[in-house]
Amino acid sequence: MVLINLKSSLPAGPSSANDSFLYDTTSSTKVDDLIESLVEIHNARLRSCLIIDAVRGLATYGVMKKPEEAGTDEVQEIIGNTVEKGPNYTADPSGLRTGNPPDEKMVEVLQQEVLSLENYIGKVLCRETMLLVPHTHSSLSHVCSLLPIIQDQVQRKVPLTIQEINDKINRVRGAVTMAYPEGLPEWDLVRIALDEPIEKLKNTYLGRCFVKAEDAALWSCNKEFRRGQLVSDRLGSCNEKTKIIAKLTAKGSGPPAREPIVSEAERNAMTAFYFKRQEELKKLAEADEDDYLNSEWADPKGMKRNLQGLGDVKAPGLRF
Repeated sequence: MVLINLKSSLPAGPSSANDSFLYDTTSSTKVDDLIESLVEIHNARLRSCLIIDAVRGLATYGVMKKPEEAGTDEVQEIIGNTVEKGPNYTADPSGLRTGNPPDEKMVEVLQQEVLSLENYIGKVLCRETMLLVPHTHSSLSHVCSLLPIIQDQVQRKVPLTIQEINDKINRVRGAVTMAYPEGLPEWDLVRIALDEPIEKLKNTYLGRCFVKAEDAALWSCNKEFRRGQLVSDRLGSCNEKTKIIAKLTAKGSGPPAREPIVSEAERNAMTAFYFKRQEELKKLAEADEDDYLNSEWADPKGMKRNLQGLGDVKAPGLRF
């Protein structure tokens, strides 16, 4: 099996930075079929992101209000409108939902199914729970500050399949049906994320990240996988146990930008190290005594202990 670590290089969007997933294929697979499968999983993951946000909002604040009735309940009461408050009422600070979630048991079921879907696609999304607002409703738009994406499944070396993603989405759909057997209103974003085709999801905050298979190109090692060929034409027929890093780009846009040699995490670690070193040198310049001899860098056996993994080992009962 050829293992592909697909990293996103699609138009700027909240999910495109540092996003990746694993996919298994074979060297005899057609490039056209491979691109179609990768795009299908990519779009399914984006749909899953929308579902996760919307269902968590549903479980916390209930169904969405009509667009013309949106507004915080506090303001609605001030202007004289009646606000329905159920036994589990929780005011929605964004004013988009009614504040009447389902009962506690159904909330637990919804959260469990959403967590299962989130763990599988390997994403940690919004700091807020229910931010999925079409750009067309600009008066209701709520800016979502996204946390960095955690690539759990890549680190665990778990390839994704479209069948498994669809199965987990269907489980979420079943949980929503159990919580609201009468169905959700047509303007509710949970129903939109679960049931509408990809074309209807392009008005959401992830809309620019959805792509069509015929408009995508696959690149690896600065070379494109040519359509009409096999994967083996690009990797070689004998490389059945190959792992590659690839990127999806828009067709005709050329090769994707090269990744930086030093990652952001490594850059931050080096910055912290040099800052600490600079502070030590400042203290050393100000000190006239020989207290610098107690510093780690002045220990003649420090390198040996670090190489042996004994740098943090301390004798019991001693404090430093």
